[in-house]
Amino acid sequence: MEQNLTDRAFWKSFWESKKDLIFHIKPGYIFGDILAKLIAEKNIKTAIELGGFPGYYATYLKKYQHLETTLFDYYIHDGLIDQLLKKNGLQHGDIQIIEADLFTYKPGKFYDMVLSFGLIEHFNDTKSIIETHLQFLKPGGVLFITLPNFKGVNGWVQRKFDRDNYDKHNISSMDTQLLADHCRTLGLTQVEAYYHGRFSTWLENRSQQGGMVKALVKTIWLAGKVLTKIIPFESKALSPYIVVKAVK
Repeated sequence: MEQNLTDRAFWKSFWESKKDLIFHIKPGYIFGDILAKLIAEKNIKTAIELGGFPGYYATYLKKYQHLETTLFDYYIHDGLIDQLLKKNGLQHGDIQIIEADLFTYKPGKFYDMVLSFGLIEHFNDTKSIIETHLQFLKPGGVLFITLPNFKGVNGWVQRKFDRDNYDKHNISSMDTQLLADHCRTLGLTQVEAYYHGRFSTWLENRSQQGGMVKALVKTIWLAGKVLTKIIPFESKALSPYIVVKAVK
């Protein structure tokens, strides 16, 4: 199944190039309010984060929501995970770790919630990668997926100043109607797919950029923040993320 836009070498290089990976995760971590509400409503006790290394959300869910959490990824660096756990008052073994290929792994257990953050847009077959999430999910369990929205201003910034990273994303997957349709076709219920966040933009390669590009991106960021204070709503043009929720 040749649909992965990245490989293990890409992710190894990506994570090894990142700075400030280890930090204290705050209670108000992005998407945390949505997750807290879902966990309370659905009485969720167990969760698995797919493609989530170094485990920010697995750590968040263990620390603040007290879930039994598992981190699944194709690339795992145990030392970094232990550093993240320690920084957040947790210890080795507090989250379960599975290092495997998502398309060949056979789950040994099922979970109340299956999550991924910035995973599905790295595959050409969007429906197939969503379906792969479902093998981990109990009947009645919650699917929670987020991905960046590169079809608005943030996408223009990525395309203009970091084309290599932009090309690692399946832009056509960033369509709320398409995502909702895929979920319903796969038999999921209570499906929601919507834009999230007032405005943000970023560059993965910011440290490699010159002063003019950094200044321009900061100007765009400030202008977007001001505009969304005046016109406070989520939109395809300005929102940095897409959220998908559904029940099996």
